[in-house]
Amino acid sequence: MRKLILLLSVAGLLMSACSHTDHRHGSKDMAPTGEPTLERLGFESQLDGTEREFFVYLPPGYHEQPEQDWPVMLFLHGHGERGNGLDELGYVLNIGPLYEAWVQKRDLPFIIIAPQLHMFGMDEHTDYLRDRDPEQMQRRLERGTPERPDDFETPQPMNGVAAPESMDDMSATLPGGWDQIENDLLMMLDRVAEDYRTDERRFYISGLSYGGFGTWYMASKHPERFAAMVPVVGWGHPELMAPIAERKLPLWVFAAGRDPVVEIQHFYPGLNRLEELGHPEVRFTNHEDMGHDAWSRVYQSEDLYQWLLEQRLP
Repeated sequence: MRKLILLLSVAGLLMSACSHTDHRHGSKDMAPTGEPTLERLGFESQLDGTEREFFVYLPPGYHEQPEQDWPVMLFLHGHGERGNGLDELGYVLNIGPLYEAWVQKRDLPFIIIAPQLHMFGMDEHTDYLRDRDPEQMQRRLERGTPERPDDFETPQPMNGVAAPESMDDMSATLPGGWDQIENDLLMMLDRVAEDYRTDERRFYISGLSYGGFGTWYMASKHPERFAAMVPVVGWGHPELMAPIAERKLPLWVFAAGRDPVVEIQHFYPGLNRLEELGHPEVRFTNHEDMGHDAWSRVYQSEDLYQWLLEQRLP
């Protein structure tokens, strides 16, 4: 597990981002009529009582179509975007569906909930987190869109699937992970469901790397809350699979063949356990030619979002 945390920290060093986004406490980034809106909602964390904020993205047409209910995506970011939930919240914009929708201005028809994971002392031994520059935060340009970051270098060879290792000594969750703010995440889902026009049959969860692990955890603990789950470059431990299989929760799992951080052999014990438990469709895609940043290709695709929109609670 120490090796995994170290590799995740190294991966963070490779993340490239640019520019700066400036938001005020409790403010909204308002746009012209028909354009999307990015809101910041304040809350008191049930974990430690600190005041924090989270993003809520409202898609184009939300304000102009008062009769429409919208699907919701809870997005959990990776190790490199954690922070204090206030002046550091902008790091959440750097990658994932919120980056696609807000920064790259793609018309994604989802309300997106995007919280920020606590630091949990990770900056004490992670240079990338300790030394990062607020100028790395992505922002929405008034005109056009910024250039996308380059893909990670992938010197690792495509060498197939290594033999699955024993997972007896590997935890189902990561130290300082999303499981520690489970109650905060549930509060966000409830608050958005209450305060916005949401489609109660289409709540989804997705996350990358650390957020992929968090996606497995939240889906396992609360499978009834979600119509589908998409963990990206984050495997699920076999002990989390029973509730997901029992619910037959639709899932699409993504890995990367050249990933030295979250190695592909660790995906198979959990996926095979799902099949053993009778899950009817274990959808798994391996981007064999990519490294840990396979998330960039996954969230750029149209297929992912179209598949999600097809999934509904009974």
